[in-house]
Amino acid sequence: MTESISSGKFITVEGIDGCGKTTQAEFIIDGLVEAGLSAKLVREPGGDPISESIRKLLLHAEESMSDRAEALLMIASRAQLTDKVILPQIIDGKWVVADRYADSTLAYQGGGRGLSVNSLDMINEFGTYTLKPDLTFFIDISVDIANSRMRVERDRIEKEGNDFQQRVRDQYLKLSEKDSDRVVVINGDKSIDEIKADIWTHMKEKFKIWRF
Repeated sequence: MTESISSGKFITVEGIDGCGKTTQAEFIIDGLVEAGLSAKLVREPGGDPISESIRKLLLHAEESMSDRAEALLMIASRAQLTDKVILPQIIDGKWVVADRYADSTLAYQGGGRGLSVNSLDMINEFGTYTLKPDLTFFIDISVDIANSRMRVERDRIEKEGNDFQQRVRDQYLKLSEKDSDRVVVINGDKSIDEIKADIWTHMKEKFKIWRF
């Protein structure tokens, strides 16, 4: 089913660390701008001065952080970003592309940390003002390949190891199967250009964006 591009849309890009989602989110923004659309890229956690402050605490805290505190801080950052940046942009008819959003909490704090996905889902609803992406790309990649692509200097969550990342990936796959109308699984083992082409095939099908 295709949708009109005349109103603001919300697109999210998800995946485990090292999957290449940030690069692809930037490509989506570039394509939207080339298509004559107003588009803004945001990241999670972060994307707003208060949310960026929370990001520093989440990713670089030197003290031990409880799993629940981590989850609630993630959602607090998201609530600020949604209220101050994402919703105003969409209401104004602009497109927003998010490098991570609510699915990340379900995958990382739910799958990775083992917290209740149902509980996290309810808190996410509150923190996102019930906002749902129009389209989500989950870039699926093996943990081993993702590790080989990651930077040497890693943040607190990136240091959690292969078992953690595998649990995150498994949860993403469950979420993708559960919400297949919204979530498109992209083969992250392909080259950057092939992934970009796959994403734009789905973008054109859903939104009638004739970029190429």
